[in-house]
Formats: sequence, structure tokens, C-alpha cells
Amino acid sequence: MSESYHRFLGVDLGWQSGPTGLCCLHLEDKTLKLVRLDRLQSTADILAWISHWADGAANAVVAVDAPTLIPNETGMRLPDRLAHKYFGRYDAGCYPANQGRPFAEKLIAFGLALESLGFAHVPHSPARPQGWFQLEVFPHPVTVHLFGLSKIFKYKKGTLAQRRPELEKLRQHQLDVLPTLEPALNLEDSDLPEIPLTGAAMKAVEDQLDSLTCAYAAAHWWTWGMERNWVLGDRDEGYIVVPAPLNGATPTATPMPN
Repeated sequence: MSESYHRFLGVDLGWQSGPTGLCCLHLEDKTLKLVRLDRLQSTADILAWISHWADGAANAVVAVDAPTLIPNETGMRLPDRLAHKYFGRYDAGCYPANQGRPFAEKLIAFGLALESLGFAHVPHSPARPQGWFQLEVFPHPVTVHLFGLSKIFKYKKGTLAQRRPELEKLRQHQLDVLPTLEPALNLEDSDLPEIPLTGAAMKAVEDQLDSLTCAYAAAHWWTWGMERNWVLGDRDEGYIVVPAPLNGATPTATPMPN
């Protein structure tokens, strides 16, 4: 392994009591490889996992599917409003966050813990920034843009019979599309868990596949910076990073500081 390798970690964070999906991607010689998929329960174990897989990396980015910057006491954050504006038509609007929500304290503390480990919030970044960073991401908009979807894959709600084929679609698109993008993820069918037939087991795989989406979004942000990523919001009001659509479209009339 070279001395200047890069790690991209995806965290599908359990907002209240649920387990967290975790993914580690390794970039070397311009190709991403899947190093690890996990699912852990306690915050201490999750932070230890992140420390372990980032250790020694010249650059490391942790992409978290959760609002860790929640400055507003009530209502919706700026990035939540912008997510609804740009992704509501795809059924990909996000859950609004404020400090009055029961999950807020845990999520804010998680972001602060990442900062204490050295992961800084610098969403409006040029390509290939040097250092360790954390981002807020939201898997549904990521898949809408990278996979060119007209609607999200609806594996979160409904009956098991409804959700399972939708999760199969997510898995297959990850296998088919992510190796064709830049950065390319070297991914084979055997790398990903099969979709189980029971609900609890399927939820575990869902968390892991979502964490893979997050980790890829981290690698995409690091590779391209603002050239091919949207930042909905900012460091002060909260933000969500979304890869730009493959046609290069940019959001209009959106407060996106340079």
C-alpha cells in the first residue's frame, strides 16, 4: 500500500436507537475498491470503526446520512427546504431537522465527535482537498442524479413484497453504474450482500447499501469538489452535498456560497 492512500467512509447513521450501516472505500491509482461493509450499534463502536479505517490515510472523508449541523431551534433547515425544492418531484425530500426533534442532540453530538477526531466541515471545496473532512449527504438524491432516476427506489416504505424488489434495483444499479463513473468503483456481485427474504435481515442489508451510496458520494465530492457537486445550504445553516446530475445541470436561484 502506498503512503498516500485515500479513504472514503459512508455512515448511514441510526438517528435514534437503530443500528448504523458503515462502508469503507479505498482509493489508490485512481480506482476505488470496497474495503469493508459493516453495521454497528453503539456510537463508541462507530467512532472507533471510523478512526480505524481512516488511520494512516493522507485524505479521508466521512459522509454521514444524518443532519449533524442543526442550528435552527424550530422549523426546517435551509438544506431541508432546498432538498424538497429540487428533489421533491422525485419523492426524495428529506426529513426536516430542528433542535426540538428527539434525535437532534445525538446527531449534533456525533458531528462534534467527528470534529474532535479531525474531520472538518468544508463543503464548498475545490477538488482533491488535503486533509480529513465530514459531509452531510442524503442517499436518495445521490441515486437520483448518479443513476438518472425519474423517481427514487422505494425500499424504505411499504410491504416486504413491495420493498424487496426496490432494494434489488438499488443493489443492481450500484453494481452496474458505479464502476462506469469517475471515480470508478471496482465492484463485483460477490462484494455486496444478497437481498434477504425476511424484514429484519433486509433492513440490515439496506443500511449497508445506503452506507455504500454515502461513501461513494464522499469520493465523488473529494474528486470533483464544486465542479461536479451541489451543496444545498452552507456551513452556518447546515448543508447537504449531492453529486451534480450527469448532464451537468446546476441549481438555480439557490443560496450556494462560493
